[in-house]
Amino acid sequence: MRMPRLRPSTLSGRYARTAYLFLLPAILFFAFMFYLPIGNVVATSLRTGPQADQWAGFGNYAQALADPAVAHSFLVTLTFAVAEVIGSIVLGLALALALDQPLRGRVVFRVLLLVPYLTSVAIVGLLWRNILDPELGILNRVLMAAGLPGQQWLNTAPLLTIAAVTLWQSVGYTMVLFLAGLQGIPETYYEAAKIDGADAWRRFWRITLPLLAPTTLFVSVMAVISGLQAFGQAYIITNGGPGDATDLLVFHIFNVAFRTRDFGYSSAQSVLLLIVIVAFTVIQLRAGRRGEVTY
Repeated sequence: MRMPRLRPSTLSGRYARTAYLFLLPAILFFAFMFYLPIGNVVATSLRTGPQADQWAGFGNYAQALADPAVAHSFLVTLTFAVAEVIGSIVLGLALALALDQPLRGRVVFRVLLLVPYLTSVAIVGLLWRNILDPELGILNRVLMAAGLPGQQWLNTAPLLTIAAVTLWQSVGYTMVLFLAGLQGIPETYYEAAKIDGADAWRRFWRITLPLLAPTTLFVSVMAVISGLQAFGQAYIITNGGPGDATDLLVFHIFNVAFRTRDFGYSSAQSVLLLIVIVAFTVIQLRAGRRGEVTY
């Protein structure tokens, strides 16, 4: 008995239905956990009042764009994000290069560097707040035991301090990403460069860096998104202070929402922050594609 032939369109249609069936749980999860809340925030941003029950239109957006406090928080957040991007790329790549060498115990060091990333922001924040305490902190105690004066770490350079703490927590993850990129570069490239007389520095600039461009792009995109969304560091370590020196934008939005109870205004700021994050991501991805290296 001859089996009936199935047309390609019929097969593709069946495959598509099967694929959508398997994707349905993920689609429902994203719809209810991400897209629905985003839609609710957008709807709330168009209203005002303690209960967000009065129509405001785009008044909250106009107010946010003209608010000096919002502009200051955005500038602080942007500075924080830039520091995170530069630190993540430079320090993460340096650690990856070091731990890609045939060293004894390198697996142990990789694990130790990754442990802070697996720790929650709340625990890391409390840990470093106690370490940096000017009176009881262990860091000042070590300095004074060595005959050096103690420092007001959270008053002298508070934004740099919380950026360093955030980098300490996240650099292990960045190191793993760069390490995976390094191990994906064919060894034959380096062997050919050695035959041509290229030294280690030239091999790094001409082979390693260009072929790590996709990894560097991913690290920079994730660092920008993480930096613009940072909240726990300012909330736990400095509480936005001293003054408003560490008033990160998400922390500012939190204060507007839960301390002044203006949910419409805070929602408008959240939507503007989302637009900024998407814009930065698109710009970075387009810039990365233009300089993409193929091999």
